[in-house]
Amino acid sequence: MQAAELTVGDLLKEQGERLRLELLSGEKALARRISVADLNRPGLALSGFVERFRAERVQVFGAGEQAYCQKSEAKRLAADLSTMLSSPELPCVIVTHNAPIPAALAQACKKHGVPLLRSAFDTATLTRELAESLEARLAATTTIHGVLVDVYGLGVLIQGEAGIGKSECALELLKRGHILVADDVVQVQHRRGAYLRGTCPEPLKNYMEVRGLGVIDVKLLFGIGAILDRTRVELAIRLEPWSALSAVDRTGLETRKISILDVEIPLIRIPVSPGRNLAVLIEVASLNQRLRTQGYFSAETFNRRLIERMNAKERA
Repeated sequence: MQAAELTVGDLLKEQGERLRLELLSGEKALARRISVADLNRPGLALSGFVERFRAERVQVFGAGEQAYCQKSEAKRLAADLSTMLSSPELPCVIVTHNAPIPAALAQACKKHGVPLLRSAFDTATLTRELAESLEARLAATTTIHGVLVDVYGLGVLIQGEAGIGKSECALELLKRGHILVADDVVQVQHRRGAYLRGTCPEPLKNYMEVRGLGVIDVKLLFGIGAILDRTRVELAIRLEPWSALSAVDRTGLETRKISILDVEIPLIRIPVSPGRNLAVLIEVASLNQRLRTQGYFSAETFNRRLIERMNAKERA
């Protein structure tokens, strides 16, 4: 798992133009770290109540906070702002609406070396866009060896030992109308809401490596509709040599899971042998998983009906 790091300077460099941010003061403090994706509206902290103040978050001064600063008694406001901004873990302050900066806020930021930024966006737009950007940048991330394909709208992670046929299977799925996200290297993030998002690292995007053919450009061969930037990872398929499996599940009653970044997703082990159409099996597995997410478990339903039928015969 990679530990994400972001400073205020990184934020300005990467998102400054898109979020219409300008730096007003605090040039020497741009190395301050942003450690969480959540934002904070100071609220009660402006009135001196800092018991539950979330200093580790980016502080957003919207229209409400700006109005409070304009109408508050200057001396008391200066003291409250100084208390609020004194924490060394506070990343920065952003004023929205391209509004004039309250004098007390500007002075407090300079006093404690806190970067002061202003955005032309309104508060709702800035908080939505900034929170999404920070989450994408700071989310726990890991790299997995495998192939990620969107099958019937379900993100399927195909894994297995080298040479077992993961890329060939993905190629067949592409021919059947499904969508490639990543081949060989899959970057997975733990996103808010305890779900996994899979993407492809930029150097490998749109490309596949197939033994015997070499590297192919999926976008050029199959069209723009055959690739996807990201998908939610909801099912793992592990391709295993038939000889390596001591027993093969024939009923589907066994429920296996795999944990990635502390998020569990269903795992299906598919034995590989000559003549098996793996692409079709993965299609059916994806459709069956969609039924499970809707509360219908085919194997359990069949098993229950079979037991009920046996019990009925015994009573007769």
